[in-house]
Amino acid sequence: MNILGIETSCDETGVAVINDRREVLSHLVLSQIKDHQIFGGVVPEIAARAHLDHIDALVQAAMREAKIDFDQLDGVAATCGPGLIGGVMVGMMAGKAIALAHNKPFLAVNHLEAHALTPRLITDIPFPYLVLLVSGGHTQILVAEDIGVYHLWASTRDDAVGECFDKCAKMMGLPYPGGPHLEQLAAQCPDLAAAKARYPLAIPMQHSKEIAFSFSGLKTAVRNMIMGEEHTDATRAMLAASLQAVLADTLAFRAGQAMAKFKQLYPQKQTPALIVCGGVSANQSIRAALHAAAQKNGFHLSAPPMEYCTDNGAMIAWAGVELLQAGRIAPLTVKARPRWPLEELKE
Repeated sequence: MNILGIETSCDETGVAVINDRREVLSHLVLSQIKDHQIFGGVVPEIAARAHLDHIDALVQAAMREAKIDFDQLDGVAATCGPGLIGGVMVGMMAGKAIALAHNKPFLAVNHLEAHALTPRLITDIPFPYLVLLVSGGHTQILVAEDIGVYHLWASTRDDAVGECFDKCAKMMGLPYPGGPHLEQLAAQCPDLAAAKARYPLAIPMQHSKEIAFSFSGLKTAVRNMIMGEEHTDATRAMLAASLQAVLADTLAFRAGQAMAKFKQLYPQKQTPALIVCGGVSANQSIRAALHAAAQKNGFHLSAPPMEYCTDNGAMIAWAGVELLQAGRIAPLTVKARPRWPLEELKE
């Protein structure tokens, strides 16, 4: 089974071909970072136009690299939401056109579900499992019970964790995208304990038994710390290290709450999996904190390889494999959706 996957929900144009044996036949991603860098963030209209300019060439290149013809495809998968609606429509309409022209099934992929299924591209992780989805737009804890069956246990009351990373990085004068640059700056801090003492930051709502996230207070605290003194390269690195540490601790703390709940609801599950996915899952400090929390709670942490953490066509193609195997073929009348909660997939 060969599936062509197309991803255009934000600022990466991704195209890939994957088969049901977990073989990645092609995997191309065109980043738009330089197009948006001058603005300090993604401009939806510019992103959509860039997708439109490059999608055809990327599809042709991915098919050449996969060394198959369109007739050898078993389906075409494309992100249909959530995301920036202009970009989503570019990829969705390209996928529909290919499916119609070659009489192939069209698979409407939820971008969030694709992230949640990505670790299954690497190894066979049985359902149910716990998902921590962390990106610039989402911070959620879910239970994945099956393809299309997800239960939301926690979300953020305000900012997503990736948004907190990026906005704090911007306040610190770091280039776009801020998250990776902040991680690089934090790595220059030689003494994390000293950094935490100088810039004390606490896990938001730490004493609440509710499994929920909030990051706006941390963002405000960092702003006040930035405005409170003149900074050197050394103190900027200390502030970045303290912020990164508290964000990692926050995610690990809430994941620990969710793992305890999971064990109560699914006692028959032996060594269950905690999946971390989304762009922020590429952060090594966060991975280390989650690994420690998973071991403490008797879970196995699974995270996708770095190249599959950020948005890409491979995760869409693999989601297409899973959807086609489950018989979840979409009509060509399916619409693009800027918002598409995972819980609505059951409908």
